Amino acid sequence: MLRQTAATVLFALAWSAAPFLASVSVAGAQQVPGQVVRLPAPRRDGPRSLEAALGARRSTRAFAPESLSLADAAQLLWAAQGVNREPRGRTAPSAGATYPLELYLLAGRVRDLPAGLYRYRPATHDLVLAKGGDLREELVTTAVHQPWATNAALFLVFAAAYERTAARYGERAERYVPMDVGHAAENVYLQAAALDLGTTFQGAFVDTAVSRVLGLPPAERPLGIMPVGRPR
Repeated sequence: MLRQTAATVLFALAWSAAPFLASVSVAGAQQVPGQVVRLPAPRRDGPRSLEAALGARRSTRAFAPESLSLADAAQLLWAAQGVNREPRGRTAPSAGATYPLELYLLAGRVRDLPAGLYRYRPATHDLVLAKGGDLREELVTTAVHQPWATNAALFLVFAAAYERTAARYGERAERYVPMDVGHAAENVYLQAAALDLGTTFQGAFVDTAVSRVLGLPPAERPLGIMPVGRPR
């Protein structure tokens, strides 16, 4: 009888602790490099027309200290490099469909997404955690005379593996890859305008410093930073 009572008590304690243990496990997993974060499906329509987004497009350098939703971040990522048709066509054109761009998200104030550095995977529309923690201020210090970006809720960073395009076009890759970035960046501008958000494209930064913050592999070169937030 005593053994049965003890077993019952232990079972009850384990059962009551299960939600707590599960939450600890999940919270811990959120900061484990390599963890995959599913993103909300991108919208294919919205309340603002393309013409209205073009009319509202501008470079924003003052952000309110507000958080953005995970859906906002997902929509921006999809606009930049998401798949919009099978088998792998993307929202932004690429020379010869070589797709040299790699897109990174530095999240600081994104609801339902822990602060950290993430790599976007277009094919599966998800994120892979590269590094936990808020790296926004560290990234801002890599830019030249642009402290205004500090209040951005998130940053999109474009890097490129030139070899993907050079394998097909040789030296012309030095011209074509920057074009890819321009196409993708304009998509982000327009998507931000459609979401009543603000952004601008930063090209003045120390390449080696950005590579260090992002932990880029040697084959990738940073090409542009886009801070995003609610306009002040």
